[in-house]
Amino acid sequence: MNSTPANLESSLSVPSVQELAFQRPEKVPARYIRDQDGDGIIATYPSHPSLRVPFIDMAKLVNADTQQKEELRKLHLACKDWGVFQLVNHGLSNSSLKNMGNQVKRFFELPLQEKKRWAQRLGTLEGYGQAFVTSEDQKLDWNDMIFLKCLPIQNRKLDLWPQNPPEFRETLERYSEEIREVTMSVVKFITMSLGIQDKEISESFREGLYDIRMNCYPPCPEPERVLGIAPHADNSGITLLLDCADFPGLQFLKDKKWVNVEPIEGAIVVNIGQIIEVMSNGIYKAPEHRAVVNKLKERFSIVTFCYPNPHMDIGPADKLTGEGKVAVFKKLTHAEYFRKFFNRDLDESFIDSLRV
Repeated sequence: MNSTPANLESSLSVPSVQELAFQRPEKVPARYIRDQDGDGIIATYPSHPSLRVPFIDMAKLVNADTQQKEELRKLHLACKDWGVFQLVNHGLSNSSLKNMGNQVKRFFELPLQEKKRWAQRLGTLEGYGQAFVTSEDQKLDWNDMIFLKCLPIQNRKLDLWPQNPPEFRETLERYSEEIREVTMSVVKFITMSLGIQDKEISESFREGLYDIRMNCYPPCPEPERVLGIAPHADNSGITLLLDCADFPGLQFLKDKKWVNVEPIEGAIVVNIGQIIEVMSNGIYKAPEHRAVVNKLKERFSIVTFCYPNPHMDIGPADKLTGEGKVAVFKKLTHAEYFRKFFNRDLDESFIDSLRV
């Protein structure tokens, strides 16, 4: 794969995977194939039964009288040992989640030319297309996506927000505001589980950045030879994912094994991003994850990348350094952090570049 340090803030235009799948090919085009000798390197079989992504119950975290202490302990272990958990009783209604999922599904069901009305423009990742395609010969992911900056409101490029389906914009606007409330609560309890009572970190997400990526993973004739999304860790504070399928496609790396996240109705998958990894001074780690695809079924997901206020520096929390505790990561401004991220080689470890 060719990598380029030039800039990752835009993406080359590539063919729609959905349109390719509509043609019902018997074989996958070469640019999507990840195994070179046909050995089917992408494991699609069930995960080992002893490995299951932890569950965290928000209702217990909120219950300061009786259940919070034990649930905070579980949250600490989930963030430390896994970097990901399934969140239940988070306050978003099932109808709200389903409505958002239906709008995304209806968007991807539109004819290609209609979807292209909101295609990515030169110099930006926003809009309909694919992300981080920087050369004509790099391997491609088996997905189509639409990526939109949602909060704060002034970051929105409404010319890239679909007006079809008719309720798409209104639904996404409401969903992003609801997700912000959940995010602030989750970050508050994550900092508490680190022993930090100061609310500065969680409050920084009130005026933070919320970017939403909506994915379509079409059926694939050779699912064992492709990836829906290649392995990566997120550069966010935390990431919240709504899985709109009834079969697994999201996998996290745990003890050198890929573990399926089994979709649970009403649950939101929360994973640690590299900003929280830095702020926790490496106690919590942003986990590597990927998406695999299905031979017969299409899958949709809605991923919200949540970032703190741009005015907040990104570095280890003061309480976690000093008194013999060495800072593992540098302190950077928001601008420095993102400059490093978008101007790195694709095959470079971003988190390692942040270490002292």
